[in-house]
Amino acid sequence: MEEKSSFAESVKEFVKFLVIASAIALPVRYFIAQPFIVRGASMEPNFENREYLIVDELSYFFREPQRGEVIIFRYPLDPRQFFIKRIVGLPGERVEIKDGKVLVKTADGAESVRLEEPYLSDSVKTEGVTVAVLGRGDYFVLRDNRTQSSDGRAWGPLPRHLIVG
Repeated sequence: MEEKSSFAESVKEFVKFLVIASAIALPVRYFIAQPFIVRGASMEPNFENREYLIVDELSYFFREPQRGEVIIFRYPLDPRQFFIKRIVGLPGERVEIKDGKVLVKTADGAESVRLEEPYLSDSVKTEGVTVAVLGRGDYFVLRDNRTQSSDGRAWGPLPRHLIVG
């Protein structure tokens, strides 16, 4: 009889452990951080294909995304897909891609300035001709590997609500 009681206590303790662990892990997983696996070569050489990342979903509740930050977001043309890209244009700015360079005119109306991109090698050129005027809550994103994948040059500004972290 005592053996049954011991087994029942063990099961009870295990269930208690699962409930407490779930109460801690589930909110963290769904509201604070989530795993993400880089798929493809769009962010090489800074992030490799199949590289595993933990996405911080909390920070952007307290501050806005900044230029140069790498973000995970829902693809505007199919929100079931997640993409990883780098922010180059902020709300209210004008982003122009011309002669292999990224030019940014800030919201305060200053002259267009060539975007400094220390995360890219000097040999990387940004192909194409694009002009994007960003509205309130819009961002412009590009891939680090400028010859692979699609980015804001193909589908335009990224609305803030699609940014995951």
